[in-house]
Amino acid sequence: MRDALAERVGKERFELWFGASTRLDFGGDVLRIGVPNRFFLDWIRANFRQQIQQACLDTLGASVELEFRIDATLASAPGPTAAKNGSNGTAKPRAGAQRIGPQQRPAQSSSPAAVNGTSRRKFATLNSFVSGPSNALAAASAAMVARRPGEMNPLLIYGPTSVGKTHLLEGVFTASRRLHRQTSAIYLSAEQFTTEFLEALRGSGLPMFRRRCRGVGLLILDDLQFLAGKRATQVELLHTAEALLRDGRQLVFASDRPPAELVELGPELVTRLQSGMVCRIEPPDYETRLQIVGQMAQRREMSLSEDVRNFVASRLTNHARELAGALCRLQATSEALGRPITVSLAEEALAEMIRQSARPVRLPDIEKAVCDVFGLEPASLQTGGKAKRVSHPRMLAMWLARKHTRAALSEIGRFFGRRSHSTVISAQKRVDGWMAGGQPLRLAAGTLDVDEAIRQVERQLRAG
Repeated sequence: MRDALAERVGKERFELWFGASTRLDFGGDVLRIGVPNRFFLDWIRANFRQQIQQACLDTLGASVELEFRIDATLASAPGPTAAKNGSNGTAKPRAGAQRIGPQQRPAQSSSPAAVNGTSRRKFATLNSFVSGPSNALAAASAAMVARRPGEMNPLLIYGPTSVGKTHLLEGVFTASRRLHRQTSAIYLSAEQFTTEFLEALRGSGLPMFRRRCRGVGLLILDDLQFLAGKRATQVELLHTAEALLRDGRQLVFASDRPPAELVELGPELVTRLQSGMVCRIEPPDYETRLQIVGQMAQRREMSLSEDVRNFVASRLTNHARELAGALCRLQATSEALGRPITVSLAEEALAEMIRQSARPVRLPDIEKAVCDVFGLEPASLQTGGKAKRVSHPRMLAMWLARKHTRAALSEIGRFFGRRSHSTVISAQKRVDGWMAGGQPLRLAAGTLDVDEAIRQVERQLRAG
């Protein structure tokens, strides 16, 4: 049944969602799908129910009842590489149920890895990463790469600053050292890779540099966008990537934008990035921020009431570093004033940070961001142009104005070309329809999915 399901959903998607962290038990005409958390449950139920039913028909000749359940024992289940004691690391099925398990794979050995020469700083772990809707796919992909190197290759994680990209890369490195002790690994920033490459060129140490980077089982490179314009380094990385991919070695990258926007890296490198698994991380939602605050407070041995945690998570909405800074300031203020940490103290101590975090979005900000993304002249959305290249971005701008500002319908209509409030309502419905149908929008340099267009505009708004 697992083989039939893998054939229907594709190998990479199967390994990501139905690998060692998901268990299938069949008994009594019921297929029970055990998953590690609520996100997995909702995603599999919403996106793979039909394929699971078809796999049942393929193997059993009849449809069966599906039962989805969260199994806490799967949350920390090691991958198939842990099979050195005769166990594949997943929980045992109930008595009387048929275990439908993943294929056994030979365990890979591992050894201490090299981290950028003699760096001794403590790296983050995957277990300490707080997963939520904004980052769950990237977190699951990172965990799979750590367990099964070479099968999802290369992995690129991208997103704005301070959303957890480096944490996941460090987590992959840490997990690789633990799971594969005889597999060497290197973790470098793109700047470090460039510096070492240029030093090797100047000092005639290029063969040693290439042996070091191309002889590892895992190469992790952070801040890939730093290589923009550095042609010689790009060529070196391209040949390094080809050598590692050819031998089935694992590559993991992080950048602040998707491959399609890394055009300055050259088409050869961009296409290799696109050939693997590309995962986006967005700023954390409220529930994820709440978990991050709780974890950071525990690490700092701070006792925070539920009200204080809710206050911090709801008022500071940008990224995890902002939350860390808030807790640092809150702890210092409490100790300096000799007062317990309450909501009242948090309001006083974090007032300035909250004001800066909540910079209001204005209609001119939205217009500028939309024009920048769509390659339009400034103020073109305020004209009466009816061509799609202007009217569609204008409708999207109205939709964003409804989302990000408190401006009245009439005010939005006046700003975007003296239009009526009913035009704004119509524009909102049109954009909602585009999002439901996945309609592409036309840019100066091609087309872009409407969801991605919205993300790019909102990225511009956050950048200020």
